[in-house]
Order: sequence, then C-alpha cells, then structure tokens
Amino acid sequence: MLDDRIYLVSRSVRRRELLNQVGIRFELMLLRSVSRQEDEVDETWQAGETPEVYVQRVAEAKARFGVQLLMYRRMPRRFVLAADTALDLDGEVIGKPKDTNDAISILRRLSGRTHKVLTSVAVAAPQDAEPRIKSFLSVSDVTFRKLDEEEILRYVYSGEPMDKAGAYAIQGRAASFVRAINGSYSGIVGLPLCETVLMLRELGFTV
Repeated sequence: MLDDRIYLVSRSVRRRELLNQVGIRFELMLLRSVSRQEDEVDETWQAGETPEVYVQRVAEAKARFGVQLLMYRRMPRRFVLAADTALDLDGEVIGKPKDTNDAISILRRLSGRTHKVLTSVAVAAPQDAEPRIKSFLSVSDVTFRKLDEEEILRYVYSGEPMDKAGAYAIQGRAASFVRAINGSYSGIVGLPLCETVLMLRELGFTV
C-alpha cells in the first residue's frame, strides 16, 4: 500500500521548495551525480526530436528509472515524481549552460524575444509489472526585454544562471529581464503546481 509521501527524482532545490509550498510530503531519490551518464536516462537531445517530445521523454525516463531503483533497493512503495525543464527557442532545445560563455550566448539570444519554457512532469506508480506512468506537459511563453551586454555579463558572473535551464532563474535576479509571461509561473520555475496536484489526486494521492 502506498503511503502519504512521494519520491522526488530531482536535484532541483526549486522543485523541493514548490512541493513544500503546497504541502506535498516527499523524500529525495537521487540518481548518479551526472545523470547524462545513466543509460536509462539519456538527456541528450536526439536528432528529429521536437522540444516537447524531448522533455516528455526525459521526465518519463527519470520516473521509470526511479521505480526500478525503488524495487531494486526494496524501498517503501510510493509514487515517484520526476520532471524536466527546457527552453524552446526557434525549435531548438536550450538546457543548462555548459559554461559561462554558453550562458552569455544563450542570454544574448533570448534578449528582446519571446521563448517557450517547457516543463514535463511524470508520476510513476510502482507495481510488480511495468510501472504505470502518467505525465503532462506545461508550456509557457516568456518575453524578455532588450538586455544590454553589461547586465548580461554581470548576471552571468553572479553565478545564478549556471544550473538553470535557459541560463536564467525567473524567481531570482533575472525577474527584472521578464517583460511578460503567458502560462504557469511555477512551471517556469520548474514544477507547475496546479497540474501536478491535480494529477496526483487523479492517481489517488491525497494532497
């Protein structure tokens, strides 16, 4: 029987804070330190994938692998929640910057334009056979004002964008870059709360 906690397959501090915000009790389930080295969770953008297909594939792979670890480690059976966030800019997947130069390049491209933030959330219910996985995709439009070179450099060298999809944190200093959003603010941060709560309730989890 599943209890009143879930497993969160994520290293994101923002997702932990969002779950705490709505009172969802969870425990962390961490994969290896570098998820790209996991055969089961390949985060490489593959040829022919749209950004939407990419984030959904990665989120579902994380949830599925989380259930495998749960069964292998004989952990208490709980729902496993995973998510993945990326930007869609002209059909290209923009993830976390590789280094400071990459972060600068990304922010230059976002300056004065509208991009999409895609967050896919997948919840897996552990069972003896193939885990039952339910997922959804949150799509939000974010419009940046025109950024000058000095503020881009100042922001990048603050260190804030280095572990963020799209090289910015809307809940941080980059809030001043955003002229408008259309969609889910929490989805842009990393976990769309309304849809996540409704999906957990649909699966029988009390929120």
